[in-house]
Amino acid sequence: MDWNRVEGNWKEMKGKVKEKWGKLTDDDLTVINGNRDQLEGALQRRYGYAKDQARQDVDTWFSTLH
Repeated sequence: MDWNRVEGNWKEMKGKVKEKWGKLTDDDLTVINGNRDQLEGALQRRYGYAKDQARQDVDTWFSTLH
C-alpha cells in the first residue's frame, strides 16, 4: 500500500488514526485530510514529538496497514 491509498480512503482511515493517536482532535483530522506532512506536524504539536520521532511513528503505524 502506498500513502495515496491513505489519502484516498481518509474517511475510513480517520478512525484508525484516532485509535492510534487519541489526542488528535476532529479538527486536526479535518486539517490533515490524509496529508502525511500534516499528520506528522499534528503529532509534533499534540504529543511534543521531534520531527524524526513523528515520522518514525507514522512509518510504524503505516506498516501495520498492509
